[in-house]
Amino acid sequence: MHTKRAKMPGGSVHIKAFRVQNFRRLKNVRVDLDEKTTIFVGANNSGKTSATHVFQRFLDPKVRFQIYDFTADCWEVFNSLDAAAASADVDLPKIYFDLWFEVDDHNIHRVLDLLPGLDWDGEPVGLRMVYAPRDSASVLENYRKARKDRKVSTEAPDAAYKPWPMDLTDYLSKRLTSEYEIKYYILDERQCDAGLNPKPGYEPFYLGSSSTGASAKVSALIKVDFLNAQRHLTDAESHGRAEDLSRRLSRYYQRNLQKFETDLEALSAIANSESALNEHFEQAFGSIFKSIEHLGYPGATNAGLVVKASFNVQSMLSTSARVHYMLPPANGEKAQVLPDQYNGLGFKNLIYMAVEILDFHHAWEDVEGQRPPVHLIMIEEPEAHLHAQLQQVFIRRVFELLPEVKEGFHTQMVVTTHSSHILYESSFQPIRYFCRDRADGVLHCSEVKNLSDFYNGEEKETREFLQQYLKLTHCDLFFADAAVLVEGNVERLLLPLIIERQFPQLKSSHLTILEVGGAFAHKFQELLDFLSITALVVTDLDSVVPSEDDTPQQDEIEKGRACKANVPGAVTSNESLKHWFPKLSSIDELLDLTDDQRVIKRDGEDVGNIWVACQTRQLAEWGSEAVELAGRTLEEAFALENLQWSQDSSRRVIGLCIMKSNQMTLCELHEAIFKRVRNLDKTRFVLGLIAEQDISWKAPRYIMDGLTWLSDRLSPTPASIPLAPGEGR
Repeated sequence: MHTKRAKMPGGSVHIKAFRVQNFRRLKNVRVDLDEKTTIFVGANNSGKTSATHVFQRFLDPKVRFQIYDFTADCWEVFNSLDAAAASADVDLPKIYFDLWFEVDDHNIHRVLDLLPGLDWDGEPVGLRMVYAPRDSASVLENYRKARKDRKVSTEAPDAAYKPWPMDLTDYLSKRLTSEYEIKYYILDERQCDAGLNPKPGYEPFYLGSSSTGASAKVSALIKVDFLNAQRHLTDAESHGRAEDLSRRLSRYYQRNLQKFETDLEALSAIANSESALNEHFEQAFGSIFKSIEHLGYPGATNAGLVVKASFNVQSMLSTSARVHYMLPPANGEKAQVLPDQYNGLGFKNLIYMAVEILDFHHAWEDVEGQRPPVHLIMIEEPEAHLHAQLQQVFIRRVFELLPEVKEGFHTQMVVTTHSSHILYESSFQPIRYFCRDRADGVLHCSEVKNLSDFYNGEEKETREFLQQYLKLTHCDLFFADAAVLVEGNVERLLLPLIIERQFPQLKSSHLTILEVGGAFAHKFQELLDFLSITALVVTDLDSVVPSEDDTPQQDEIEKGRACKANVPGAVTSNESLKHWFPKLSSIDELLDLTDDQRVIKRDGEDVGNIWVACQTRQLAEWGSEAVELAGRTLEEAFALENLQWSQDSSRRVIGLCIMKSNQMTLCELHEAIFKRVRNLDKTRFVLGLIAEQDISWKAPRYIMDGLTWLSDRLSPTPASIPLAPGEGR
């Protein structure tokens, strides 16, 4: 039973969501679009570009599919088929692209051909496009014939060169466009599940194929424009493949601005210029033309030669006019004007994008015949050449560039980006996070997370804290392969140094180190889990003597309740550890954690994506003594790990050297270090380590364990990935 939705007067058609299957990294994903601007973010090679290119493949007839557009596992399916034994109705891999539109009552007439039935009651309208074989039996028959006709050398059967086609994937690498075509179907939302997947047994209504003209129904509904990241902006002195801003403005002038034929003053000025230039040409070329006549050519019966000016106004901007930059006048003097090449690429790129977007809009308005009600503009990495402030200006003002659309028409934008500055201007709702899906060891597929789901499902206090934190720090969490959450400035400065020295393999991954404090790290758990981002949390034991009610308060801790980690009955005052390990109450229990127990797993999951690293017991050696001890903080743990090194008098600048330490027992030295650390200048400590020329010191064991786990997570044993056509076959 469907309840009819309340409709607002006016309104328009807009894209609600799209689903892609078997296209590159997008094995099976749904992407919801915001009514105005949607932002695609994610690490490199996470599928953002694929999500925009799928529109080009299906909606632009000039862009052709390639065999590489199929997900890698489809190549295995192609090649596992026995062409000789396969039946005529064999199910060859297909690429699916579903578009879902929100339509109000006032615009039903625009989608009449796509309504699933007369009982339609306001549900989203679905259109399925499938890149499928024209005829599966014909594909197999043509492949068998090609295999039969291939010429294999009988003299050198093991030669490196293998004639085409080696297998069905290789065959389709050359014959795909002749064997496959796009087919169109109507989808009924009532026959789909909550994720807009058709239910088992449901057969969508077939509209036709690209060869029968069914694509016209799509082009009548939506127009898509692309502003690609690789924009070649140069000045007039550059060479090679380039497009300067003046030529771009010229095209905009030709299509959109007031036509010059109606401007009598402009036409008069052009005519006067032509007349004056003709007189100049007559004087300049008169003598040479007379000399030619004396040579017997053109001759008495032939016409004479004359050079006349001919101004084509439509090409003047690109050939005879250039963009200039006017500097603000100073002290009442005349404003100075500089040529185009004297301004930076960033400002030039911003103008270029603005002109391009306006041009897209006017071209959509000027569509001959029936104008599509939906205009989708896809902008790829607008941050190219733009500094931080310009990036923020662009994303904040991009929609303000466009004139107000008429009722019944709607513009949507999709922006793909790697810029935290662009995200600065956004809340969670329009963000769509693309992450690599590691399920079952598959590394070449992606999953898409809708941050509006997280926004609506999270507590207001936590949600507002995260949004404010990400804005203030310009956090690049959404573009990282993994995150390291640290307690303070010491860890934030020391971790990169340890990674550079001990874990150089991690430098090939994009790590973001977030200083979140011990009391706030746990607030990131829901976001990290939602995004499926691997994270290492580095925090301190913060051991204290338990109070009578076993609930130590911060003011009590500051009055002297902090204690060494080996004090019997000590508990932690670290709020982060209390959150991550709520069932553990004592320092001894935290020290006894196994590596597996340090991995935080969600209910029902076997593999966790968060490792919590806090101090562990480590062998401290001093003179003839050797005892397993645990530090309360990073600085104490560092000193215990490097007793001989830190007590060298030449390293007093670090702050851990104790006077007359050579006369102390290990227990006495530990007590002295514990007291020293409580009043240590931590910034001086870490800067001293960074400046230290002797790099023989060791990182604390608990940090090394955490980084080892992180390295293993980011560099697992490679899964078996099928080769692309022609690669190593």
